[in-house]
Amino acid sequence: MTAQDNMVVRFNYTLRDEQGEVIETNEGGSPIAYLHGHDNMMPGIEDAIAGKEAGAKFSVTPPAADTYGERMESAEQRVSVKHLQGAKVWKAGMPAIVNTEQGQRQVTVVKVGKFMATIDTNHPLSGRELTFDIEVVDIREATDEEIAHGHSHGEGGHQH
Repeated sequence: MTAQDNMVVRFNYTLRDEQGEVIETNEGGSPIAYLHGHDNMMPGIEDAIAGKEAGAKFSVTPPAADTYGERMESAEQRVSVKHLQGAKVWKAGMPAIVNTEQGQRQVTVVKVGKFMATIDTNHPLSGRELTFDIEVVDIREATDEEIAHGHSHGEGGHQH
């Protein structure tokens, strides 16, 4: 069985930066599960997994646009410091969480004053050439309910 639309794929990954240093990994934890073909995974990762079988191990370095997005220099904005979540005292370079109309978003503090802060809304990993070491753990056909909901259920997926 190969990874294709309407299949639930579970995989492990290790994310490495341009120098090969590990940024994050789920090794030793539960595999990530997603419903293939339903926009639940970064396009660069889903494209790399497409057609692979369970047990496949490979590395891929997708373009930034297909992972965390291209870096946009115009993505800075000023917000009240009371909207920043995650610390009591803010300094430039610190990550913060802000609530948006689309839900919570991680931002980076660029400059902070007494009442206002300048934040960078780019994802911290945007614009970078990152390598993903992937191991496809298993693949199964999705249930009708998963397809109707547009995501996988169970371990590593969505919990209702």
